[in-house]
Amino acid sequence: MWFRVLAVRYRVEEGRLLGGGREASMWWCDIAAMRRDEWLENHVSRSVRNGDKTSFWSDVWCGDEEFRVKFNRLYDLSLFKGASVSDMCHLGWGMDGEAWRWRQRLFAWEEGLLGDLILLLQNVNLQVDNVDRWRWALESTHIFCVRSAYIYLTLQPPLVSSVDASSLWHKDVPLKVVLFGWRLLRDRLPTKDNLLRRGVIDQASRQCVSGCGSSETSNHLFLHCNLFGSVWQFIYRWLGLSMVAPFQVSDHFNQFSCCGGTSKGHQSILQVIWFATN
Repeated sequence: MWFRVLAVRYRVEEGRLLGGGREASMWWCDIAAMRRDEWLENHVSRSVRNGDKTSFWSDVWCGDEEFRVKFNRLYDLSLFKGASVSDMCHLGWGMDGEAWRWRQRLFAWEEGLLGDLILLLQNVNLQVDNVDRWRWALESTHIFCVRSAYIYLTLQPPLVSSVDASSLWHKDVPLKVVLFGWRLLRDRLPTKDNLLRRGVIDQASRQCVSGCGSSETSNHLFLHCNLFGSVWQFIYRWLGLSMVAPFQVSDHFNQFSCCGGTSKGHQSILQVIWFATN
C-alpha cells in the first residue's frame, strides 16, 4: 500500500521510486538517501522466484553486482531498461532471444559481453508460483532485523561529519555563542575526556559531571546525557518534531537545521534555536 502511495507522489522509474528532488519531504529524502549508502546496498539482494518484482538490470539478483553496472554498455544500448526478470525471460534471453533488442547493432566486443551475460543466465530457473523476496545478508534467516543492522553499524569506525561554515557563523547569533558552537563542533571544549588526554585529570575522574556514570564527551554531554541531553526532548516537543538524536554533535546540527525543509529562512531560525539551546 505504501509503495502505491509513494509511487503516485514521487513517480517510479525503472521499477524504483524517485527521490522527489527539492519538493520531497525531509522524511522521504532521508529514506531515499539510504539507497546511496554502500553498507545497506552491500547487504541486501533479491531472491528471485517468479521474477515479477525484480528489475533485470537494476537489482542485484544474479551474482554480486547489478547488470547495469557489470554490463553497463549493454544496459546503455538496451531497449528494455525497465524490464523485470520475468519479462526478459518470457521474451527469451538465449543467444537469439527477443530480450536482446538494441538501439544499434552490436560491435564484436559488445557481442562478447552479451555472451558473458547469457552464460550467467543459463542456470537461472524461475518459480512461477512463488514471489520474489529481499535477502538480508546479516541474518541467517535472510530476514531484515533492526538488531543486526544496529550491531553492524555500531561496530564501524565513526564517520567524520562536517558543518558548512556559512551556517556556523550566523549573523543573528552573538559572536561568543558562535565561538562556543565552533569549539563544540570541533571537540575543543574542556570536557573531561579532553582534559584526560591532556593529562589534567586522571582516569578515575573522567565520568560525566551529571553523575550518570558515562564518560564525559562532547557528544554525550550535549546530546545523550540523561540530565543535560534531555533538554533537546523539550525543544522537540515545543517545535512539534519527532527526532532521534544522532551520535555526533555535528550530525545533530545538520539534522536539526534541515527540519525546516529546504527553506533557507526556516533553516536559519532552527540554527539560531540550536545555538541558543547549547
